Amino acid sequence: MLLCQTAAEMHDAYRALRNAEHTLGLVPTMGALHAGHLSLISIARTQNDAVVASIFVNPIQFGPGEDYEAYPRDFDADYSKLESAGVHALFAPSVAEMLPRGNTTFVDTGELGTRLDGASRPGHFRGVATIVARLLHIVQPDRAYFGQKDAAQIAVLRRMVRDLNFPAHLIVCPIVRESDGLALSSRNRYLAPDERRSALILSRALNAVQQLVEQGETRGEALRASLLNTFATDPLVRVDYATVVDPDTLLPLDDISHGALIAVAAWIGTTRLIDNLLLPTRA
Repeated sequence: MLLCQTAAEMHDAYRALRNAEHTLGLVPTMGALHAGHLSLISIARTQNDAVVASIFVNPIQFGPGEDYEAYPRDFDADYSKLESAGVHALFAPSVAEMLPRGNTTFVDTGELGTRLDGASRPGHFRGVATIVARLLHIVQPDRAYFGQKDAAQIAVLRRMVRDLNFPAHLIVCPIVRESDGLALSSRNRYLAPDERRSALILSRALNAVQQLVEQGETRGEALRASLLNTFATDPLVRVDYATVVDPDTLLPLDDISHGALIAVAAWIGTTRLIDNLLLPTRA
């Protein structure tokens, strides 16, 4: 596996990979890799001749008082996992490489970037979109792979790729869960044992909504009420948002007949977790 730490090194690797292979997939990560990340790698390998992964803990997507400094980092373990997974090149730039001194250019994500996580974490999606745009420019992949767990991020990045005419296709891959239903997240390692048990309330709330939908419920208000009723059963949990929205605009829906995103975010102790359920158009 090639290790690239500068854009110039990545450009050289790009040329070498393009000479030897035909299609290139990119899996952007912030490291602290788990089975969810590796599932993206696996899918990317089946759809491309070569795969590049990136590791970059992006400081501009963290707000004041958030966990940028504490965010889990284990480069050696991540490198080994990526190499074992068959990744062809790893792009692991420094902050100075991705955000050079005097940088004043950012991606404005508009109103879309102020919804869901963008409302809870002002400026978050501006930071995400800016770095993903730079990764797409530096790596120049045919396809870029993201997990469905970050549903609001997906909506923002799809809009960015469309609006800025990036040639890469965004591929959204299913959420990977623990056997008890907890969505995999690098932040799960923050949870104490009692918090880990409480964290199951996110998937439990989504499952309750799924059951209502299967029984014929289509009203957004009723589904939102179900989410909040489930969260109210655990005093350790503080809800950030629990909503029913259009998956592309992230605006609230009154009716889910044409599909919907059921999205939740909650604090379990000091750890903020997200999860979601994507509902298809009803026949």
